[in-house]
Amino acid sequence: MKITVIGYRGSFPGKNEATSGYLVQSGDKNLLIDCGSAVLSQLSNYIDLNMIDAVILSHYHADHISDIYCLQYQTAAAYKLGMRKKPLEIYAHNLDKKFNNLTYKNFCIAHPIDPDAKLSFGDLNIAFQWMNHGAPCLGMRLEEKGRVFAYSADTEWCERVLEISQNADIFLCECSLFNRQTGQLKGHLSAGEVGKIAVNSNVKKLVLTHLPQYGDLNELVKEAKEQFSGEVIKARVGLVLEL
Repeated sequence: MKITVIGYRGSFPGKNEATSGYLVQSGDKNLLIDCGSAVLSQLSNYIDLNMIDAVILSHYHADHISDIYCLQYQTAAAYKLGMRKKPLEIYAHNLDKKFNNLTYKNFCIAHPIDPDAKLSFGDLNIAFQWMNHGAPCLGMRLEEKGRVFAYSADTEWCERVLEISQNADIFLCECSLFNRQTGQLKGHLSAGEVGKIAVNSNVKKLVLTHLPQYGDLNELVKEAKEQFSGEVIKARVGLVLEL
């Protein structure tokens, strides 16, 4: 399994950046997890957009889905020009009426995620858990041949984020707040909280994402390390993680 960070900012992208978007490649399958603002322009640096088999959306906040509509247009154009041979599959929960906009003619097909079931793409299996966020939001646990990559999506502290990250080889966790801001933004985590989750879940490698646009981001790493003695790094555009 290979994971490439396409975007890592929360709320809005900075210059030459993108909000949430992560390319996951397993065998001959290419999956995009979340498709936030500016993700498409960054994604094109790493893969032909016509090679994307499926998109999996954690929730419907704009910084996680805003480029999905542009991807629909790209898919339709490529299909008509003979550059794409099959529809784009889009997976998301259906607790929001925005789900109905994910199917686009016969070019993009939306599938509701059942949190009690797994999605399978070849050797890759994906399980879901509801996170504690301001809107229904799914965290994800991806397993391939015994190796585990976990993604928190957006959440505050909850038991289910501990469940998806348990014994993960890599845990990609939202880190929206510095320790001094703990509890000030509902539905999000501070660096110290992320470190504690990594300890409790026996995570091997912690990657901080959904980062703020202000402050010294290295301070977030330092604050997480005060709780977690394992490897801690911050996400960046183009960061490659391999399992």
